[in-house]
Amino acid sequence: MKFRLLCVDLDGTLLTDDKEVSDEDISALRKAASQGIQIALITGRMPAAVEGIVRQLAVPCIRACNAGTYILDGEHCIHTEYLSVETMEAFYDRIRTFEIPFWIYREKQWFVTAKDRFVKEEEKRIDHRAELVTVEDLALQWRPKNTGPNKLLVGAQPQLVQKVHAQLKNHKDADMACSSPYFLEIFPSGMNKGRALQLICDKMGIRREETIAFGDQELDIPMLEAAGTAVAMGNAIEELKGKADFITRTNNESGIAYALKYYLYM
Repeated sequence: MKFRLLCVDLDGTLLTDDKEVSDEDISALRKAASQGIQIALITGRMPAAVEGIVRQLAVPCIRACNAGTYILDGEHCIHTEYLSVETMEAFYDRIRTFEIPFWIYREKQWFVTAKDRFVKEEEKRIDHRAELVTVEDLALQWRPKNTGPNKLLVGAQPQLVQKVHAQLKNHKDADMACSSPYFLEIFPSGMNKGRALQLICDKMGIRREETIAFGDQELDIPMLEAAGTAVAMGNAIEELKGKADFITRTNNESGIAYALKYYLYM
């Protein structure tokens, strides 16, 4: 089968549980790129948290960051979408009682309303510091420009994340999904990883049938649904496995390399 676009989630997919990329997966992606296949990293991560991975792969990569709401080809922005300031304020008001930090992303910036262990662990993991802010100050800054954040996030223990999810769901101006049991991501309504895949295809003149996508979590489901070929990691949630054309090995077992060998090199 001839693929022209290979879309890869990062955490739990390309990255092992230790947040490393296996030599096998690096070799497989480089080989795919050498055959003219475009690599797209479609992730909830911000751009700064993707740069080291791109350097490690050492191949040109499109970066669809912030849950696909901020798409970069090199340093050129292909597409971006924003939540309104009013939506940001409304969500913040609804999570205040949980007394947890509110994570706010806009393009290459990362803001938080406080720093708990989840924020500090993320800062260490991606080697990037979040900026402490108040939602009120951001609203004052962004409202006159009629703009807002690309993405909001809540990080906490899984049981608390589910409580927050139940509190916030069904908001008309936003969609949400878990990128892991510890993270609930909130983004503009109708914008998700699947739409990011389609936007990249439209920009590059690629047909849906020429795409293959890899993922493991709820946030990846629209991407696998949009792809011509959908691959679930062996460690993926059951709902995502049910959407897949192929279930590969886990993220700790070079599952991407295993699937690419099956599809491209058998």
